[in-house]
Amino acid sequence: MKTKFVLFGFLAIMAGMIGFAIFFQEAFIDLMKHPALSGHARFLHITAVTLFFANAVVGILWEKLSLASGSKEVILHTYNTVAFLDSRFSSPLIILSLLGGLSLSFRMGELWQIGWLSVSFLLFLLSGIFWIATDIPTQYRIKKLISSLKPEDQTIPDELTRLLKLRLWISIVGVVPLVIVFILMVYKPEITPVADWLR
Repeated sequence: MKTKFVLFGFLAIMAGMIGFAIFFQEAFIDLMKHPALSGHARFLHITAVTLFFANAVVGILWEKLSLASGSKEVILHTYNTVAFLDSRFSSPLIILSLLGGLSLSFRMGELWQIGWLSVSFLLFLLSGIFWIATDIPTQYRIKKLISSLKPEDQTIPDELTRLLKLRLWISIVGVVPLVIVFILMVYKPEITPVADWLR
């Protein structure tokens, strides 16, 4: 239950940041462009993005190996640990990487007019929307099934195994756009900006 509140708390912070950026755009941009933030923003962004990406990939591998073991204890321990890290580690890293990234992007010009940057931001948003729309409801169903397990049960019910495998695929699909974002962030290729896609 605590994990759920922590996760929704971080989602509320992100929603608040988006709302602030939309309704107080000039103040938000001025804050993000503040000269004293430049070096800190770069360090914050690189560190947060790297840790978030690494945590996502390690979580996927760990869950896959635990499911392959077939052990009830290993699977439940892995799921509980990964869910804990998602809510208390990944969520703040998303906020920090977003703050650092926006601060750096506003120094470069109009976000939607820079090809690699606009595509990266769009992929980051799509990955986040996908995770919120699919992973949160799946985790809710998983936790409900886990709470109904009895200590004497030797195996995990088929429905719970199916949902854990589904969550694994959700994680893989959610990480693929982030791999592309990482590549774009490092190599900064010349590509058509998102703002020009419909022209």
